[in-house]
Amino acid sequence: MKNIRALARKTLVALAMPLSLVSIASAAEPIRIGSVLSITGAASYIGDPEAKTLKLYVDQINAAGGVLGRPLELVTYDDASDANKARTLTTRLAERDEVAVVVGGSTTGTTMAMIPVLESAQIPFMSLAGSVNIVEPVRKYVFKSPHTDRMGCEKVFADMKKRQITKIALIAGTDGFGTSMREQCLKVVGNYGIHILIDQTYGAQDTDMTPQLTKIKGTPGVQAIFNTGASGQGPAVLTRNYGQLGMKNIPLYQNPGVASKSYIELSGPAAEGVRLPAAALLVAAKLPDSDPQKPVVTGYTAAYEKASGQPVSTFGGGAYDGLMMVVNAIKKANSADPKKIREALEQTKGFVGTAGLVNMTDKDHLGLTVDAFRLVEVKSGDWNLVD
Repeated sequence: MKNIRALARKTLVALAMPLSLVSIASAAEPIRIGSVLSITGAASYIGDPEAKTLKLYVDQINAAGGVLGRPLELVTYDDASDANKARTLTTRLAERDEVAVVVGGSTTGTTMAMIPVLESAQIPFMSLAGSVNIVEPVRKYVFKSPHTDRMGCEKVFADMKKRQITKIALIAGTDGFGTSMREQCLKVVGNYGIHILIDQTYGAQDTDMTPQLTKIKGTPGVQAIFNTGASGQGPAVLTRNYGQLGMKNIPLYQNPGVASKSYIELSGPAAEGVRLPAAALLVAAKLPDSDPQKPVVTGYTAAYEKASGQPVSTFGGGAYDGLMMVVNAIKKANSADPKKIREALEQTKGFVGTAGLVNMTDKDHLGLTVDAFRLVEVKSGDWNLVD
């Protein structure tokens, strides 16, 4: 009888051990990733797909066992497209939520408000916004995943040069991205032998750009129009007014900030023929099979559209790239320590994302070249690859 009891005790101990190990694993301290996004407000068309993307892939990563044996905990706040609110929420992430890293900042305005908080707290920040001013000058803890506004200028001007366009009209929104991209375009336009005959702006809340376009139409010699930047519905309003004024004989270029199917839907038939620089994600299915980005962009497209029931956008792609680079950095650092994650992010090499091939250095916290941009054109109500 004693032998039977002893054997029973041994069996219970043996059974308890793996259960204890499971309990320890499931109770592992999560790695907290913070995010402040413009899920509502004027830039919701950017922040909404970003938020959906981050949740989708954090859930997938956790279902596969997490990172370093620990689950990821995504702490997301909505700044409602307001820079002041973004700063306040970022302070909460740093001081109360004790996040290891932040992936977010949907717009240039909100990102620039977040930067001082995270630099001071020494928490690595992967921005999802467009301005080159985010990463130039280089800040120790600030990185970004999408192409810059200056790269967008260069891609458009190179195409204009191919088409022998030398005299153009510039127009831009007065929001953070619009102001920044206009400045960058003015800096590089002379390198392409292109002259700006008229330079116009419009406000974030403007619902009619007919006055500005009428001035452009009346300017002799204008061969193309370039809307160098704006968030919200401004670019679509501009495009509709352009069509209503019968200006289709003058090619219209848009900025990469409108690279989503919703722009085409909001602009209507007037969008036909519009060109802009965008990530390969926008034309995923139309890339040649030999393109190294194709498996990444088609895979993301399928996963996102299945999970959300919505068309893919380059903004969600930027969130995918940012999150995956952060996860890779945590693995490389073998730690959730913010300083070690920062060091590993700076060493990102050979990462193939939806934006292109990323190779970062201590002097380049973006790691993309102009060639990562694809030039696309609206044809038959859809995006098509030009080059």
